[in-house]
Amino acid sequence: MKKEIYNKIIQKKEFSKLPKKDVELVFEKFDKEKYLDLEKIKLTRDLLRKVFSVFTSKKILSLKNRDERWILKKHISTRERLGYYEQVYSRILKGFEKLIIFDFGAGVNGFSYIFFEKIGFKVKYIATEAMGQLVDLMNNYFFKKKINAKAYHLSLFDLEKNLNLIKKQKGKKVIFLFKVLDSLEMVERNYSKKLLLKMVPLVDRVVISFATKSLMKHSRFKVKRNWLIYFLKENFDIVDDFEINSERYIVIKKKCF
Repeated sequence: MKKEIYNKIIQKKEFSKLPKKDVELVFEKFDKEKYLDLEKIKLTRDLLRKVFSVFTSKKILSLKNRDERWILKKHISTRERLGYYEQVYSRILKGFEKLIIFDFGAGVNGFSYIFFEKIGFKVKYIATEAMGQLVDLMNNYFFKKKINAKAYHLSLFDLEKNLNLIKKQKGKKVIFLFKVLDSLEMVERNYSKKLLLKMVPLVDRVVISFATKSLMKHSRFKVKRNWLIYFLKENFDIVDDFEINSERYIVIKKKCF
C-alpha cells in the first residue's frame, strides 16, 4: 500500500489508531485495477467501519470520565448485554473461582469487570482490541480502579502475538470471543477456524457469541451460521449453547478422547 493512501485512510479519527496490519488486510480486498485510488480508499473505509467502529459511539472516543454502565451502554455491542452480565458470566464461568480471562476483540467489555467481582469470581483480565482509543479507555479505567487487568492494542490477525499472551499466563484460562467472528470473516474467510484451532487447545474454555437479531431493526437474522456450528461440533466439545437477549453463546473446549 502506498504511504499516501494509507495516510488518507487513517485521517478519519475512528481509523486513526487501528493496527496497520488490519488496514492493509482490508485494503488488499479492493486493491484492484478496476478501482481508482479514491474508490479504494472509500471502499476500505466502509469495510473498516463495518468491522471495527460500527458499534462505537463517538462519545466514547472522546475519553470522558464516565462510570462503567455509561460506557457499556454507549457501545452498541455491550449495550445489549447490560442488565444480563451477571446471568451470562455466572453461566459461562460455572465451575471456576479463580481464573484468567482473555477477551479478544474486547471493544469496551473491560468495563464489565465489576460483574466478575459482584458474583464472586477472582479474575485476572487481559483484553486485546484493535481500536487504540478503546484500549486507552480501558487501561485508564483499570489504573484508576486498581483492577488486575490490562488491555493491549493488538490485531487479532497477529495470531502469534495473541497466542503468546495466552502462553505466558499460568492458571485456569478462559477466552471470550464476543461478536468478533463475523468481523474476522469479513476480512479473511475461514480465519475464525484457524484462530480457534490454535487457541482452544491452550485454554480450559472458549466462549463464542454472536448477535441473533439486528441491532437497529431488532428483527431476527435469517443467517444460521451452519458453517460455524458444524466446524465446532467436528473439532471441539460443546459445553453449553444458549441465548440471552438476542445474543447466542457457545461454550467449547478441546475434545476429550
